[in-house]
Amino acid sequence: MAAVSELEGGIDEAGRGPVIGPMVIAIVAWSNKETKELGVRDSKQLTPSGRSRLYELIVNRAPCVKYVIVEPGEIDNYVNRGLLNQLEAIKMRELIINCGGVKRVYIDSPDPDPARFRGMINVNDVDVVVLNHADESIPVVSAASIVAKVIRDSIISRLKETYGEFGSGYPSDPRTIEALRKWVISGSIPPIVRRSWRTVRRMLNSRLF
Repeated sequence: MAAVSELEGGIDEAGRGPVIGPMVIAIVAWSNKETKELGVRDSKQLTPSGRSRLYELIVNRAPCVKYVIVEPGEIDNYVNRGLLNQLEAIKMRELIINCGGVKRVYIDSPDPDPARFRGMINVNDVDVVVLNHADESIPVVSAASIVAKVIRDSIISRLKETYGEFGSGYPSDPRTIEALRKWVISGSIPPIVRRSWRTVRRMLNSRLF
């Protein structure tokens, strides 16, 4: 296992874009060398079984694995003020602080301008590196993307047991749109829906189904 001085953190999220369900942000602290030896890749490039296998290896071997679940209500609060990136920056800073001993952290930038997002995160004695597509090039970020994706997928599966089928949760999914229409028509939109998303606001405003 890597010494504390060799630990590098990687941060990524899953579920920023969906209209249904939470966003999960994860940090994995390990050495990029040891992480790469596991064969990690961006979670989107892996099958569900491949993600699950790597997830178990990561959480059992990495010195620090933490994540935060950001619920739709909190997301709405920030999106309504145009501050979604600030919300992510706050959560990421908390993860860095809670994963002590890391001297450098790589973040997959949620902003097209990594320097702008970097300006939102300041942690004493930690070198924060923000890059676009870091989940494809930095092993510890790939590991974080796997953790975030597996955790979010498990949450979505449980939500479907309670609320029924709603597809992927993305606005481009016809099954998601159908579920949203049903909830809007019934006048009972569950708390798993992000009301600040344009898709929902249009339905509520137009009532044209």
